[in-house]
Amino acid sequence: MTEPVAPLTPPVARIEPKTIEQLGRTRVDNYAWLKDENWQAVMRDPTLLQPEIRSYLDAENAYREQVMAPTAALQERLYQEMRGRTKEDDSSVPAPDGPWEYYRRFETGAQHPKYARRPRGSEGPEQVLLDVDAQAQGKTFYKVISAQHSPDHTMLAYAVDEQGSEIYTVYVKDLASGATLPASIANCTGDFAWAPDSSLIFWTFRDDNGRPAKIYRRLARGGEDTLVYDEPDDGFFLGVGPTESREFMLITAGNGSQSEYYTIPASNLTAAPTLFSAREEDLLYTPTHWNGRWYVLTNADNAVDFKVMTAEPGRTARANWREFLPHQEGRYILGLGAAKDYLVRVERSNALPQIVIHHRGGDEHAIALTEQAYNLEMAGGYEFDTTNLRYVYESPTTPMQWFDYDMAARTQVLRKTQEIPSRHNPADYLTGRFFATSSDGKRIPITVLFKRGTPLNGTAPLLLYGYGSYGISMDADFSIRRFSLVDRGWIYAIAHVRGGSEMGFGWFQDGRRFKKKNTFSDFITVAEELIGAGYGRAGNIVAQGGSAGGLLMGAIANMRPDLWAGVIGQVPFIDVLNTMSDTSLPLTPPEWPEWGNPLEDAEAYDYIASYCPYTNINAKAYPAMLSTGGLTDPRVTYWEPAKWAAKLRPHTTSGRPVLLKINMGAGHAGSAGRFEFLREVAHDYAFAIKAVGSEEAGGPF
Repeated sequence: MTEPVAPLTPPVARIEPKTIEQLGRTRVDNYAWLKDENWQAVMRDPTLLQPEIRSYLDAENAYREQVMAPTAALQERLYQEMRGRTKEDDSSVPAPDGPWEYYRRFETGAQHPKYARRPRGSEGPEQVLLDVDAQAQGKTFYKVISAQHSPDHTMLAYAVDEQGSEIYTVYVKDLASGATLPASIANCTGDFAWAPDSSLIFWTFRDDNGRPAKIYRRLARGGEDTLVYDEPDDGFFLGVGPTESREFMLITAGNGSQSEYYTIPASNLTAAPTLFSAREEDLLYTPTHWNGRWYVLTNADNAVDFKVMTAEPGRTARANWREFLPHQEGRYILGLGAAKDYLVRVERSNALPQIVIHHRGGDEHAIALTEQAYNLEMAGGYEFDTTNLRYVYESPTTPMQWFDYDMAARTQVLRKTQEIPSRHNPADYLTGRFFATSSDGKRIPITVLFKRGTPLNGTAPLLLYGYGSYGISMDADFSIRRFSLVDRGWIYAIAHVRGGSEMGFGWFQDGRRFKKKNTFSDFITVAEELIGAGYGRAGNIVAQGGSAGGLLMGAIANMRPDLWAGVIGQVPFIDVLNTMSDTSLPLTPPEWPEWGNPLEDAEAYDYIASYCPYTNINAKAYPAMLSTGGLTDPRVTYWEPAKWAAKLRPHTTSGRPVLLKINMGAGHAGSAGRFEFLREVAHDYAFAIKAVGSEEAGGPF
């Protein structure tokens, strides 16, 4: 006789009401205790987490593993499928710089890459500059966020995070001897840059609250740090780097609403930074040095989709800017790049990008592309005196392709196509772009991907992905991961909702602050459009989003739980009201322009409170819910997904599970290793497959 299976009992988070008085308003948070008050120390040393909190998170992980146990074989199949589409011994297209070509490559079985170089135009001999996989051995987490060789090719600097907390240490290697220099740079944000003459490293300091607060410089081979710039506003991000002309170092300070730049001439790198143009409310600008003058990309004078101005050296204040490329509504200029004879811009119209090349003689042309939905990015390079432009093209059905485009001859060479070892035939799949119409008349782009022969009668399960914040565009890219759903008869769709910038900068502005609810209503409108067109049906859709897209997931679960079989919130920014009221957190002051400041603005408080997913949980039939996080995540701290699960579970009336997955050894981006990350994706996809009741997942939850 078989033993009866014991029912699975989810953890019950204890209730400890915390009353918060703010701007004459009162709220009660029953699960505030899940935030370790010593969280800054936990980011540096996860073993310092309070035992009660660790015990609760461990219990949640154990419960989730029990619930997901019937999908163990499915998770392994999904993982093997995705790994089978990954070329294990892959390498990047070498990027030329002077006498060398630089690249990175993976070896079979390696989780992390090697950074290497070889003589230009030659197949060898190779010099390995940094073996990340070897250095990561034995470590729970190890990630190199940036590795940069010095312009004189004698040194390599690289930034390492060993907790997932985005607290980086920068090391410098002597490439002749292979020795790592003894003087490392601690408490860096991961942002650093070589001076054009290789004499100095400029770097951004991370303060105790995790914010970029200062710019320092030091001699490349070690020495005292010298303060270059100290940002007085806690709400501004900082960065530093050289211009493409290599004639200046640029310091950038800004947030989502305003920006400010400072210049340091390469001819006098120890000079005090010179203000380019003073910060102004709602003024964004980015200078590019080209052809002996400055070209300024800006939204000045209500140029919602941006325009390009020029400024002469020494006369760079806004009053001296002169129009070069006027504002054109619907043509969103994303950025400028420069080579000796060419100014290049990336712009987007109707949710599709293009690259436009302007010669110093005045003529310009665009690189022609044909697919309905695609993604296009400039790949960058080291050399300024070149006619070569490298760009990457991909679409939901077309693997990534790297092209070298000769801007003078207007010809191109395909340098590499992403290889899919287990085979991929783009003709087996269909992708499309169409629009839904919002209640206020906006046309919301939708990208769909599915296998030929998939029925469009509402019977196919649908995964609907969305983000919709910070003006970040969810472009129509290629992903080896999605095919594990699509090949099972799923339809994969991306909702290009307001808050992103797919339809221009105004698309972003129409989904932020006091218009944030447009993001949520757009996503629901897209779901309803897909249902009406036969791409899905209510109750057979899984919604997925991460970080600020996790906020979207929490909102749409509260608003329309009937539409979803499951909701996956990955590192979800779910507790907006409490987080935007906590000035100790890294991103709170810098993100008040995005969300509003509920500490000082009663209108902002009330608006955030009206949609905040955590605040608005109440008794209803929620779908199956999966909330994921990382213990050392400084962007969306672990207690946000933990509190979401703790509050959802006693409120849902559906009987469907609320699951929490906290990676106890990683941060915002999940596992650092490329294969470890695929296991996380396989877990989430298995949840989706089980949420729609597939027998392959052991039936429904």
